[in-house]
Amino acid sequence: MTGSELKAFCKKQGLTYKELAENIGYGEGAIKGAIATNKVSSPMEFAISMYLKIKKLESEIKSYQELKKVLKEIIKED
Repeated sequence: MTGSELKAFCKKQGLTYKELAENIGYGEGAIKGAIATNKVSSPMEFAISMYLKIKKLESEIKSYQELKKVLKEIIKED
């Protein structure tokens, strides 16, 4: 991942550099530094990929919870 890709990632996700940093366990300066030098470290890239996986899993859990709620209501009606 390049610095410009990191910048685009933040924009696409609607995150400030500070918010991304807090979510992946880095300081805002580290994010800004990676963008400025156009070098994203392997650990930072890994942290970002884990952040994306977590967000995806949270979304799936929410979907399953909504399905569970609907199924409970259907069962009640019978």
